[in-house]
Amino acid sequence: MVILVLAAAVAVLLGIVIALSFKLGDRKERVEPATGTPPPVAEHVLPHGPQLDAMRRGIPVDQESTPLPMARVMNVDIKRERAYPMQPPTIPHSIDNYQVSVNTNRCMLCHARHNAANFQAPPVSVTHYMDRDDQFLATISPRRYFCNQCHVVQTDAQPLVANGFIDIDTVLAEGQPVADGAH
Repeated sequence: MVILVLAAAVAVLLGIVIALSFKLGDRKERVEPATGTPPPVAEHVLPHGPQLDAMRRGIPVDQESTPLPMARVMNVDIKRERAYPMQPPTIPHSIDNYQVSVNTNRCMLCHARHNAANFQAPPVSVTHYMDRDDQFLATISPRRYFCNQCHVVQTDAQPLVANGFIDIDTVLAEGQPVADGAH
């Protein structure tokens, strides 16, 4: 009997809490717009004209577009310059039909530390052999096993949107101010 009374009291209290949360959740609080000027954006980064979706190339959503031709992979086997510190290197060759699965990683045939010299390929960084606690492993770390999480091939495709990236060396050389909050 006491248990039934307690259960009923809990049910009533729960109902009150739910009703209050709905009632209080309906209140519309006014949010004041931020004051001040917006941060500066390079002119060539802003979209021009009515085209906002570069993937659709100005074609209305109720019409079907013809896809762009497939871009060719830049298969030059030349090590590329990196745009910023810690940027993963790009893949300078085609990786079509390279199998990377739970059981096999075709990339590691050439890029594993023990095979790199035989294939004249750059070995993967030692960080790829470290676990999350910075302990060295005998084989590639599972968190670095799927290469395409970070590394990509380069193609001859033209950019769909403007890119206003300026590397830090250029910013420092030109004496441009670094944005507030940048690290």
